[in-house]
Amino acid sequence: MAFGRSKRPREPLTETGLLDYAAKSLGARMQSERDLRRKLRDRAEPGPDGVTAVDAVIAKLKELRYLSDERYAADFARLRQENRSLGRRRVQQDLQNKGISSPVIAEALESTYDGVDEVALVRQHIERKRLQPPTDDKSTARILRRLTAAGFSSKSIFTVLRQLRSGEALDTAETALAED
Repeated sequence: MAFGRSKRPREPLTETGLLDYAAKSLGARMQSERDLRRKLRDRAEPGPDGVTAVDAVIAKLKELRYLSDERYAADFARLRQENRSLGRRRVQQDLQNKGISSPVIAEALESTYDGVDEVALVRQHIERKRLQPPTDDKSTARILRRLTAAGFSSKSIFTVLRQLRSGEALDTAETALAED
């Protein structure tokens, strides 16, 4: 016995229904144009009428400035850098997966990561994820993989790993860099 929703097909939405659905969806969470277009396509009438309705809704949302890949990319990059302390490459990959164009990604990353100390960001990520300092080669490799997956450059990763392997605490390393 299944406890989920019944699997009866939904009624296709008209253009006004799609506009309401898109507004509610954007009100709940900011989305890229590609993601919203995919959602709308699932709810629209099949065939060319549905495609034209989706195109009209997307154009109307852009005209009303409810939908903007530039704003989405800038906010996405800023939030990933501030709240999740992710590196530049990881944010770039995530934005590419969201269907954002390369020039828009480059502009968003430039404005977000310009002037950010990546070594400090790596330390912040280590503290946030509560990674233990490496004790042997195996634990060093594990931390290296995690930091690489988080999108940090190898130069910054090795700088922090060298400090951690030498037994230097993160606080001591920060004060040493501040004194330089």
